[in-house]
Amino acid sequence: MKILFRIIAVILFVLFFGFALKNTQEAALRFFFDYEIRGPLVMLLLGFFVGGASLGILAMLPTLFRYRRELGRQKKILVGMEQEKAQQLKERTLPPQPDSVING
Repeated sequence: MKILFRIIAVILFVLFFGFALKNTQEAALRFFFDYEIRGPLVMLLLGFFVGGASLGILAMLPTLFRYRRELGRQKKILVGMEQEKAQQLKERTLPPQPDSVING
């Protein structure tokens, strides 16, 4: 399985490298207020890809932290339930206690 992933990774790398070699012409990206960025098309695409991936990860962080907090709560509940079960099992295995007799 590891070899299959490596083969796929090498194939993807070769494809993207070929894409980069084919798109080296200069491109201009124009913003508001006559601001312009010039550079190779592949670099501009790479920059926007990295920016989009970063924004996607940042947008996902609150949900990730919420799930981690919930996981911590659930682990505490599970530990409590396991301790309760162990206590019940311990009580079940104790021999019965004799009734006390009062001599009077």
